[in-house]
Amino acid sequence: MRIFKGIFLLCALASLTACTLPRGAALQSEIAQAQNDPESDFAIEAVTRENLTYLKTWPETGWTGHYHWFKAQRGPQSKTIRTGDMINLTIWDSQTNSLLTGVEQKQAPISKLEVSPAGEIFVPYVGDVRVSGMTPDAAREEIQRQLEPIAPSAQLQLSVAPGTRNTVDLVGGVASPGSYPLPNQNYSLLSLIARGGGISPQLKHPIVQLTRGTRKFEIPAEALFADPRKNVTLRGEDKVIITEDDRYFIALGATGSERQVFFQQEEITALEALSLLGGVQDARANLQGILILREYAEKDLREDTSGPSKAQTIFVLDLTSADGLFAARNFEIHPEDTVLATESPITSVRTVFGLLGSAIGIRNAVD
Repeated sequence: MRIFKGIFLLCALASLTACTLPRGAALQSEIAQAQNDPESDFAIEAVTRENLTYLKTWPETGWTGHYHWFKAQRGPQSKTIRTGDMINLTIWDSQTNSLLTGVEQKQAPISKLEVSPAGEIFVPYVGDVRVSGMTPDAAREEIQRQLEPIAPSAQLQLSVAPGTRNTVDLVGGVASPGSYPLPNQNYSLLSLIARGGGISPQLKHPIVQLTRGTRKFEIPAEALFADPRKNVTLRGEDKVIITEDDRYFIALGATGSERQVFFQQEEITALEALSLLGGVQDARANLQGILILREYAEKDLREDTSGPSKAQTIFVLDLTSADGLFAARNFEIHPEDTVLATESPITSVRTVFGLLGSAIGIRNAVD
């Protein structure tokens, strides 16, 4: 009787190994078999130190591949007058019967003279005077020079209120967003951020965006703080906003956690990505089958090694060899990639033996 029971258990074991057991991820062999299908629409690339050089030349996916910034350029220390600024004049003239001051008056205030699109203001008895691009002192001297024929003894006082073209907008990501006037032509980006109360501590890996005209520049705040050469000077009408880095990758399978993971630095390698996940599950993961799933645009496909051959590409990392470890250390994860740790085949065996143990326990109970 026991012989028949043993044969029955062996048959049950064989049937279990032939079926698909419940598990959390695919086996590497299953994916490799799918690639061998003539109608397969994805490619598999083993990542090694030998092919890592040309894999790095393949197109970036999920973003442009790097943050675009520009070099700091210093301007004149004093502020220059620009279109839209408001000029306030006070003319002092002690001359009797002055054309500029009234009876028993020693001064004539002329306020809120807006600099025209042509860069000029209108001064009574003088006409249009070009002041755009001048410092306030230079503009004062020019207006006083043109006043000399009608008021040789007159003295001029000039002040400037910045217009919209001489201010910058700090849109968000700081304690006090708003529109700030430029005190001089060397007002720096970090000075503006400090004036706005600093970057919000709630932002993880903040990115500083500066829009100038139709162009947009971006830099991680950490890189901006680390390199004084990145601290650019601002121009009127610049717009600055500080946002959180929204790039991410997805973790699935036998990794330390299955979730959407946001980038915490500009570049993340495969090993760094796994460390962010807490590694892989020792009892489940197949270290020879760490997969990176990536999708390329049709325009980026190539017939040679200069680019991917199929839009859907799976990169395979083998973390059981020194070559694979060094390759993973330098293989960059792209935004919107999927990092998948496949199941170890031994997991299925353990499941079978677990079920077999349960079957034996049931048999003993029946006996």
